[in-house]
Amino acid sequence: MTTLSALSLATVAACSDGGSAAVPPGGGDAGAQAADPYPNAPVAAASDIPAGSVMEKIKKRGELLVGGSLDAPLLSQQNPVTGQVEGFDADLGKMLAKYIIGKPSVKIVNSASETREALLSNGTVDVVFQTYTITPERAEQVAFAGPYYVSGLAIAVKKGTTGIAKPEDLDGKTVIAGANTPAIPAIKKLAPNAKIVTFGSDPECVQALKQDRGVAYVQDQSLLVADGKSDPGLQVVGEPFTTDPYGIGLKHGDDQMKSFVNGWLKKIQDAGLWQEAWKRSIGTVVQGPAPTPPAIGSVPGS
Repeated sequence: MTTLSALSLATVAACSDGGSAAVPPGGGDAGAQAADPYPNAPVAAASDIPAGSVMEKIKKRGELLVGGSLDAPLLSQQNPVTGQVEGFDADLGKMLAKYIIGKPSVKIVNSASETREALLSNGTVDVVFQTYTITPERAEQVAFAGPYYVSGLAIAVKKGTTGIAKPEDLDGKTVIAGANTPAIPAIKKLAPNAKIVTFGSDPECVQALKQDRGVAYVQDQSLLVADGKSDPGLQVVGEPFTTDPYGIGLKHGDDQMKSFVNGWLKKIQDAGLWQEAWKRSIGTVVQGPAPTPPAIGSVPGS
């Protein structure tokens, strides 16, 4: 895949004037809709949606309920002017809705890293698109389609901070991480004497870093680069030190839905629509062509 760490801070700053080419998809808490940015996206045949399936329930409802973010630049962020939700995850959710329903009708239920499993298990959402790293432990609570993207943990600091270039440099320091994220065990492994403070969302973690409640913030690099696009006072240091495959969260045990979503994912990859969504979002900041999508079912837990 294209390595996000190859992006210089100068490139991020140059893009901070809102130069994203992303076309606002429909969605958000209000369920507002916009013109379909992917008119060639596939629609499932009636025979692909069995009677009594979750897919049929979604189609009858006329709206896909997505657990996601409204505040993650380049991934899933609500535009304050249009009310639409823009970004890579948001666009994939919209294409999945179109595949099931025939139109890109999405309602995003704002979720946090510690609430995603509950939202899926109790049926509040149908799927989760939220930089949801696949792990065998999580796969005991939810099902994962995909992986659909690969990122990795990286370190962000306030611009001008020195002495931190790799995870081992965090040992003995106070480090910020998202609650219930893979960053926590990774920090404990590589910097066992670090003091970890956690917050429920990416914006809360960024704010804590800016308030000096920790000297560094460990998170998926894709999120950190997006944060840097919005706030040039942040600096991403070093290379990713893990490989984190993102999955589409589904209710545990629903093999029928998992097979259906994996089939859709393969179709949009083969049609170049996955790559188009990347170019409209992450690709407006990261130089180079779209990466090769990860192989579906290629990691433990998927």
